[in-house]
Amino acid sequence: MAALEFKLPDIGEGVSEGEIVRWHVTEGDEVAEDAPLVEVMTDKATVVIDSPVGGRVARLAFAVGETARVGDVLAVIEAAGGATTAREATAAREDPAPSSRVDGDEGPAATAVGVIESRLPGAELLASAEAATNAPATRASPTGRASHFDPKPLATPAVRALARERGVDLREVPPTGPRGRVSRDDVLAAAAGQRPSGGAHVAQRARQPGGEALRREHRRETREPFVGVRRKIAERMAEATRTAAQFTFVEELDAEPLMRLREHLAAGAQARGVKLTYLPFIVKATALVLRRHPALNSTLDEKTHELVYRHYYDIGVATATDAGLMVPVVRGADELGLLALAAEIERLSAGAREGTLGRDELTGSTFTVTSLGRQGGLLATPVLNHPEVGILGVHRIRARPVVRDGAIVVGQVGLLSLTFDHRVVDGHVGAAFAYDLIDELEHPERMFIDRL
Repeated sequence: MAALEFKLPDIGEGVSEGEIVRWHVTEGDEVAEDAPLVEVMTDKATVVIDSPVGGRVARLAFAVGETARVGDVLAVIEAAGGATTAREATAAREDPAPSSRVDGDEGPAATAVGVIESRLPGAELLASAEAATNAPATRASPTGRASHFDPKPLATPAVRALARERGVDLREVPPTGPRGRVSRDDVLAAAAGQRPSGGAHVAQRARQPGGEALRREHRRETREPFVGVRRKIAERMAEATRTAAQFTFVEELDAEPLMRLREHLAAGAQARGVKLTYLPFIVKATALVLRRHPALNSTLDEKTHELVYRHYYDIGVATATDAGLMVPVVRGADELGLLALAAEIERLSAGAREGTLGRDELTGSTFTVTSLGRQGGLLATPVLNHPEVGILGVHRIRARPVVRDGAIVVGQVGLLSLTFDHRVVDGHVGAAFAYDLIDELEHPERMFIDRL
């Protein structure tokens, strides 16, 4: 049985290293040829690398969260039947490196790389149709019987909230939902005791006297690797706060004209298969106002010490997904009509949540809009999407008392919070942009006059 050193291949696009996000095997497992072996995340995408041969996994050289460079040995596989597969022979011809030996192996060790499947960053948290056919991992339970265990269970936010409420550990719940997701019924079944979880066990013990042991049980902790999309988001947020001198400007918006226009156009848009929300109006107005304030559509090249003005308006729309916050990009937002803009935002948002967007659809925005919709709260200070110099936060519209013609009446008021990079954008420049944007949104019919 020959030992195969499985190396991190050259993924292309200038990538020199990648973070190990997930192993599909553990040491000692049998792996089939072409079966998923490891997921590696680069700054370009997440890739799934398949095993080039079938055999036993003798060693995993990197842990989840560690970074490997191209050419590093990721794993050693004891190939069944020797190094005779067509894939291995091809890899050996392509890699002329001298043969090496593995402890305990008398023959030369071959080198190979696997088939790579490119995916959207964070797609490791979304189940693909192929992955849905793979059996979940198992581990021994305290009773000695095998039980289900998945370190990264797939579930919607609502199901996760239900699991916390019922004291259910999602990692120990066998999924029956589409694409391997844990469903609401799965959680309820676990909570009912059909498959006891760690959380249910704690809840039961909490009702019993136990002194110090019980207190320790209540203070238990769990850990999981901080890797993949969440870590990339953290790195980008930290980079933005370290690099830019950020300040936030907040002002009110009289939303009644916008609400009336949207209500007037919604039925016609629905008839054409488009759901018309407030977001297309906001993105359109933002793109048009950026034309009049070029500094807000610029970026600072810190290597050449140049301010780069972009004469195109590609607006990023922050979208919440199970994998984390992603920012798909609406290209040429200033040139799109309202319905086309609404349809494109809907397409990009759905693609981000499903993990089907390509890298070109998630990079290169010139300005970002972020909205939490009904969860928008009273106020928030959005963090810049580096290297942009401005971001718009849209908050929930609420009925509030306002003064009109000297009388107090009930109005529909929303708050806009805009964060700028003070190195590029002075306070009065940011305020001028904000008031122009508010004026555009308080007279929304004007942004479509040139298209009549």
